[in-house]
Amino acid sequence: MTHSLQTPSSLPNSVPTASSLTCGELLVQWLEYYGVETVFGIPGVHTVELYRGLPNTDIRHVTPRHEQGAGFMADGYYRASGKVGVCFIITGPGMTNIMTAMAQALADSIPMLVISSVNKVQHTGSGEGHLHELHDQQGMVSKVALMSKTIWQP
Repeated sequence: MTHSLQTPSSLPNSVPTASSLTCGELLVQWLEYYGVETVFGIPGVHTVELYRGLPNTDIRHVTPRHEQGAGFMADGYYRASGKVGVCFIITGPGMTNIMTAMAQALADSIPMLVISSVNKVQHTGSGEGHLHELHDQQGMVSKVALMSKTIWQP
């Protein structure tokens, strides 16, 4: 299914707007709107808001034993179905664990969408050692992805 990105005023009534949902809930609603049927990932403290939105969709969740497994599952999912593999990953070790699968997907031109959490805005980049803090997560990921963006608010 292919959609062009639309403004909120041109979306069907069934697609919620940012004013009524958290960023995580809005994100999973948009994934469903754009045809995502399956997400691979391991729920964690950093991704809880993403997972809160899943029960309100028809998106199926598959839990691997390791984030690298989530990445390779997403890769294999695309190769078998032709549908983009999507992963929910925690910041820090979750992100570093999935990077091998991301690099392989990039090298093989396999589309993959990896959605990672980040620390709270006031803690990001502080260098104070907050839970799973990476010095420059976006910069690190940019080496194994065509694009890396950080979204701070809906």
